Amino acid sequence: MTDTSISQQDAMASTGGRPPSPNTILGHSRAILILGLPLIGGHVAQFSIGLTDTVMLGWYGVAELAAVTLGSSYFFSIFLLGSGFAFAVMPMVAAADGAGEGRQIRRSTRMGLWLSLIYGVLAMPLLWWSEPILLLLGQNSEVAHGASEYLRIAGWALFPALLYMVLKSYLAGLERTQAVLWFSVLAALVNALVNYALIFGHWGAPELGVTGAAIASLATNFVSFVLVLVYALRVLPEHELLKNALRPDWEMMRRVLRIGTPTGLTLVAETSLFAASAMMMGWIGTVALAAHGIALSLAGLTFMVHLGLSNAATIRVGNAYGRGDRNHLARGAQVVMAMSLAMAAVGVALMLVFPEPLISLFLDAEDPQKPQILAMGVGLLAAAALFQLMDGMQVIALGLLRGVQDTAWPMVLAVLSYWVVGIPASYVLGFVLEWGGIGVWSGLVIGLTAAGLCLMLRFWLRSIKTVAVK
Repeated sequence: MTDTSISQQDAMASTGGRPPSPNTILGHSRAILILGLPLIGGHVAQFSIGLTDTVMLGWYGVAELAAVTLGSSYFFSIFLLGSGFAFAVMPMVAAADGAGEGRQIRRSTRMGLWLSLIYGVLAMPLLWWSEPILLLLGQNSEVAHGASEYLRIAGWALFPALLYMVLKSYLAGLERTQAVLWFSVLAALVNALVNYALIFGHWGAPELGVTGAAIASLATNFVSFVLVLVYALRVLPEHELLKNALRPDWEMMRRVLRIGTPTGLTLVAETSLFAASAMMMGWIGTVALAAHGIALSLAGLTFMVHLGLSNAATIRVGNAYGRGDRNHLARGAQVVMAMSLAMAAVGVALMLVFPEPLISLFLDAEDPQKPQILAMGVGLLAAAALFQLMDGMQVIALGLLRGVQDTAWPMVLAVLSYWVVGIPASYVLGFVLEWGGIGVWSGLVIGLTAAGLCLMLRFWLRSIKTVAVK
C-alpha cells in the first residue's frame, strides 16, 4: 500500500466529497479539523455542564462551591472508569467501518451498552454512601455532607451518562461528529437553564442550591441519552442497534472488556490524580478547595481542545488501522501532535496574561472571601499553564494508542506516572516541603510530564510497528 492510498470512504469523510491528498500535512490537517472541530466543540459543550455548576455555585456561596467541587471530582472518578467501555467502542467501530464490517459495528456498540449498565449497578453504592468515604479521606464534615447530598441525586446520572457516552462514541467512530456536537450543545443549554432555575429559585422554582445543581445534572444526562438514542435508530437504521438487545454476545463482550477495562483504568488513574489533589486542597481549607475548583475548571476547558483532537486521532488511526495503512497512520499522528502543541501554546498565553479576569468570572464581586480565593487562584493558574504542554501530549498519545487498540501497557504506564510519581510528588511538595496549594499543583505537573513522555515513546517505539500492512 503506497503513501497515497486511502479508502473511498475515508476520502469522503476527510474532504467532504473532494479527492484528498491523504498523506500530506495539508491533507491530514484538513481531515483532522473537519473531524476534530465538532468533537472539540462537543467536549467544550459537555464540559460546560460542570463549568456552569461551578460558576453558578460560586455565585451562590463558597461552601456550596467547595462541596460540588469535591462531589464532582468523586463522581467523575467513578464515571470515567465506566466510560472506558465507551472509549473502547470508538476505535472498534472506526476499525470495523474501515474494514467494511457493518455487523461488527452493531456487536461492539451493543456490548458497550451492556457493560456500561452492569458497571453502573456495581458502582452506584459508592455514590449513594459517599459521605463516610469522604470523611475517611479526611474531608471537612460540612463539605463532605454537601458533596454527599449532591451525589445522592446526581449519582443516578451515572446510568444515562455512560449509555450516552457509548452512543456518542458509536457516532464519532462513524465520523458523524456534527451530531455529537449538537447533542452536546443542547445538553449544555438544558443544564444551564435548569441550574439557573433550581440553584437560585428563579421562574417560580424552589431555591435548592446544591440539590438544584444535582437535579439539573440528572435531568440533562437523561434527556441527552434519549435524544441520541432516537437519532441513532432513525438515521442509521442499517445497524439495527437494538436487534437482539437482550441477547449476550460473549465473544464481543470479552473484546470490549479487553480494550475497555484498561482504558477505563487509565482514565481513572489520570482523574484520580486530580481527585487526590482536590482531597489535598480540602485538607488546606475551604478557600483553597474553592480556588482549586476554579483553576481546575479553567485548565479543564483548554484540555477539552486536546481531548477533541485525541478523539479525532483515535478515529483516524482506527480507520487506518482497519485498512492496514501504516504510512497514513504515522503521518496523521505527526500532524495531530503538532496541532495539539499549537493549541497548548495559546492556552498557556491566556492563563499567564489574564489570570485575574478569568478567575473573577467564577466569583460574586461582593463575596468577602474573593480576595483570598483570587490570590490563591492566580498562583494555581500559573501552575496549570505549566502542564498544558505535557497534558496535551499525554492525552494525544492515549488517543493514538487506542486507535491501534493498544490499551494494556499504556494503562500500566499511566498508573505508574499518576499514582507512583504524580500523587506522591503533590503530597511531598504540598505538605512535607510546605509549599501548600502550589506544591500540590506542581506534583500534577510532574505526573503529567512522566505520563506524556512514557506514552508517546510507547506509541512511536512499539505500537505503530504492530500495524499489519494489508
